[in-house]
Amino acid sequence: MTSPEVTSITSRDNPLLKDLRRLAQDPGAYRKLGRVWLEGDHLCRAAREPGAPPSRRRGRRGGGRPAVAVFTESFWQAAQFEWAGCAHKTVVLPDALLHGVSGLESPAPMGFVIDTPVQPELMPMAPTVVLDRLQDAGNVGSILRSAAAFGFEQVVALKGTAALWAPKVLRAGMGAHFGLRLIEGVTVHALDALQVPVLATSSHGGQWLHEAQVERTLPHPCAWLLGHEGQGVSPELQQRATRLIRIAQPGGEESLNVAAAAAICLHASAAISLWDQ
Repeated sequence: MTSPEVTSITSRDNPLLKDLRRLAQDPGAYRKLGRVWLEGDHLCRAAREPGAPPSRRRGRRGGGRPAVAVFTESFWQAAQFEWAGCAHKTVVLPDALLHGVSGLESPAPMGFVIDTPVQPELMPMAPTVVLDRLQDAGNVGSILRSAAAFGFEQVVALKGTAALWAPKVLRAGMGAHFGLRLIEGVTVHALDALQVPVLATSSHGGQWLHEAQVERTLPHPCAWLLGHEGQGVSPELQQRATRLIRIAQPGGEESLNVAAAAAICLHASAAISLWDQ
């Protein structure tokens, strides 16, 4: 028997299910509905329990109470002991109904609906990653993971970049969203507020990254500019850069995947900051 605080839904035409399908399958739906769908216990835990020391929690998106927690009937039998009361509203569905919502090949048995986070103001002195028209959701999510791992507190996604809270970006980010200040949909002029040195990645010019590491001339904090998968950083953004940086590729490939390049560059900056401690 369902307890009073738990709602059972059995109709696929229920308004909540219609919204969940939109949120799970339309990358821009969160902007229209004002809600974000987090599918799976990993993302739900990240949203509920952002895992950073208190000194780095300013501006983090996680830690609030979800609007709705959704569970399959089979999962709820065991999960209620951990998850009961975690959201303002708890909904239990037949397994097939929740599986019909999912965009995954192996649907998760639970998810959260959270309010779309309020976009913070840009912090001028924060270690920052700027995304210039990146199209691939997997690349964007992977870069968010690297940014969080290597101590970059802020990500600025310029107009034309994949939606940061879209389902595929969320899955690729693996919870990194809740450890970052995320600013999206802004123009190049928003970068006027940055007061840190700006480094632009380049495949054809600039200083070699490994030389800058050896010389310990990589500035920290800084802002890294990462460009479109095919076109790279736009000329307008390159003109804003303090320096151009390129990665040596002794294997002879013409260029690196932008997410791989981001991980290398952000790790190099993190190493400099650790050496200086």
